[in-house]
Amino acid sequence: MPALTPFHIAFPVDDLAKARAFYGGILGCPEGRSAPDWIDFDLFGHQIVAHLQPTPEGKTLRGNNPVDGHDVPVPHFGVVLTMDDWQSLADRLTEAGTRFVIEPHIRFKGQAGEQATMFFLDPAGNALEFKAFADFGQLFAK
Repeated sequence: MPALTPFHIAFPVDDLAKARAFYGGILGCPEGRSAPDWIDFDLFGHQIVAHLQPTPEGKTLRGNNPVDGHDVPVPHFGVVLTMDDWQSLADRLTEAGTRFVIEPHIRFKGQAGEQATMFFLDPAGNALEFKAFADFGQLFAK
């Protein structure tokens, strides 16, 4: 896997205690700095920041796009992991009773870009995708 610089993403949550329990507890992300309205987490070496932003009743900015026979939630974010780390995370999420939007599976089987993937929501409804490649050279394969 090539050396990459960490990405940063800030995203809205409606409850910081639930975000702390989910990202820090279930996903196992170490917590960085925090304030009354935000929390930094280390997501596999990347900086993600949960910002308290109550959602107006009935409002959503999420949609879906069809990908390999599944309705992929958009927007979403996540990390490309090694197969071993992906499987460990899938097992941990399953044991925690996580409801998957798209169950852990292999996408594009036998094709360029074959990958393990899974989608789930955080407590605020943000969609996350974690994926893995047996061959990291397939990350941008056409």
